[in-house]
Amino acid sequence: MMTRVLLALMWLLHWLPLPLLAGFGRGLGLALYVLVGERRRVTLINLGLCFPHLSAAEKSALARRHFYAFGRSFLELGLWWWASPARIRRLVRLEGLENLAACRGKPVILLVPHFVGIDAGGIRLSLDTEQGLVAIFTRQKNRVFEAAMNDGRRRFGKFEMVSRQEGTRKALKAMKAGRLFHYSPDMDYGPKESVFVPFFGVQTATITGLARLAKLTGATVIPLVTRITDTGYVASVGAPWADFPGAGASSETDNARRLNAFIEAEVLQSPEQYYWLHKRFKTRPPGEKGVY
Repeated sequence: MMTRVLLALMWLLHWLPLPLLAGFGRGLGLALYVLVGERRRVTLINLGLCFPHLSAAEKSALARRHFYAFGRSFLELGLWWWASPARIRRLVRLEGLENLAACRGKPVILLVPHFVGIDAGGIRLSLDTEQGLVAIFTRQKNRVFEAAMNDGRRRFGKFEMVSRQEGTRKALKAMKAGRLFHYSPDMDYGPKESVFVPFFGVQTATITGLARLAKLTGATVIPLVTRITDTGYVASVGAPWADFPGAGASSETDNARRLNAFIEAEVLQSPEQYYWLHKRFKTRPPGEKGVY
């Protein structure tokens, strides 16, 4: 019942002008920062590991900015789920489409790091690509919210959603049929099919799926990074990655290092907008104590 009330509220709020909606979102973020102690703790631990040079006050300030951005992005999901295509195009500027055009007719994996504006970029791109997208999602405990989320992503008929439980075969089939594979490998999925490589100097379980899928399909890897601005969002399609995946005995580790180094550089441009609430360092190398 509460989820349906929340969804109804999000639907009502999506009619508001963006500055007003953004203000409500930042207010929600502040409330979450104060009330949800476990996620505040996880965020502060992550920031402490990745930015050890920050003082306690600086870490807290950055954590608050992250919660502001997260709260805003959460309420603004209503825009991507229910607003008109014309309004979405006004609010989300899409840059770098020429990088996709250069790979027309070839399989493409979109490397999409977990910035809080991730949904805005994916849905905006789905409006302006002939191919459409396919993505793998993790089942949520709240199935009502999950259904709303997936219906919102699929609303224009160009964003196919495949559950992680179905495996990658269905997603690969869609990619081979021409869809862009919207892929986010920067979360802790456990030790299986992962290698430990640095992320901001911390040994981090990093899945090797990006390189394996690129090698299996012959796909080109192209980044898609979406950031919040004062006036909306900017979804940037980056240049295709050259010489990926690498060859050689150490290529698996080298490819994972390249992935994390790329995400690090993107995070440093807007550190408050990366998804710090996630327990990114939950899986530790053998014998190493947990951080959470």
